[in-house]
Amino acid sequence: MQFDAELLLLAMAPVFLGCIGWEAWHVRRTHPEARIYNWRDTLCNTALALMHQGADKLAWLFVIPVYAWCYANYRLFDWRAGWWSFAVLFAAQDLLYYVFHRCSHRVRWLWAAHVVHHSSERMNFSTAFRQSLMYPVAGMWLFWIPLALLGFPPKQIVGIVLINLAFQFFVHTQAIGKLGWLEYVLNTPSIHRVHHARNACYIDRNYAGVLVIWDRLFGSYVGEDANEVPVYGIVEPLHTYNPLKATFHEWASMACDVARVRGWRNRLNALFAPPAWAAQYHASVRVGQSAFDTAGHTQRNNNAAV
Repeated sequence: MQFDAELLLLAMAPVFLGCIGWEAWHVRRTHPEARIYNWRDTLCNTALALMHQGADKLAWLFVIPVYAWCYANYRLFDWRAGWWSFAVLFAAQDLLYYVFHRCSHRVRWLWAAHVVHHSSERMNFSTAFRQSLMYPVAGMWLFWIPLALLGFPPKQIVGIVLINLAFQFFVHTQAIGKLGWLEYVLNTPSIHRVHHARNACYIDRNYAGVLVIWDRLFGSYVGEDANEVPVYGIVEPLHTYNPLKATFHEWASMACDVARVRGWRNRLNALFAPPAWAAQYHASVRVGQSAFDTAGHTQRNNNAAV
């Protein structure tokens, strides 16, 4: 199946904007106390989206030749254009997105880019626009190389990635409740609200792009609990609407941690350990402990009781 995803997304732009307008109107009419929209937050999301789009356009100039080289020299299959090949491409990319997304929550280097998307303390359709221009630097594009090896040309790889991300716009809302049996197959607003929450029972769950079957298969699924209202944002809150600070704050924090910790193992942890390592380290600094030792544990400070 041949398609031009960029034209499709361009055509969808009025739909995205219409959804934002409808959601803002609907929530203000039905739950005025919720205040899920804030002009400064929405403008920050918009600026981040434009920065992300510019960086992506530039990155594709360098990445597409890599895919083309892998496709030309190492592809395993040749696919005839049609619905069957599209279905295989769709499922393979969605699985790879799950892997990328889960890694982005478990590897700080990847999290430094992905944290931008989670740093807002609001959940609405405009949050879908909140993306990082640093994804190419973090290495998101590496996760799609297997698609070229499977025999899909670069244009189709780029297209399916964009279509997957376009679908995800529609799961960033509080205006839609649970969707019954669809929750067993597709990523839905309820499922994705859990993913954006920082509640202890929700954190690092529901990595789905389009299909939630990967979460159910690999044990990362958690349903939204009516008795546990999601609290949005990140464990170490950002407290700014500056899109540049939103983009680079974790990279700066990571660089400071690498310079400050002692021992090569801790320096590697500062770059590649789960984000929880950094949160624990920052907490130790705030209470006066010196640093992590080379074994990765917190040292007692000199005044601590033995």
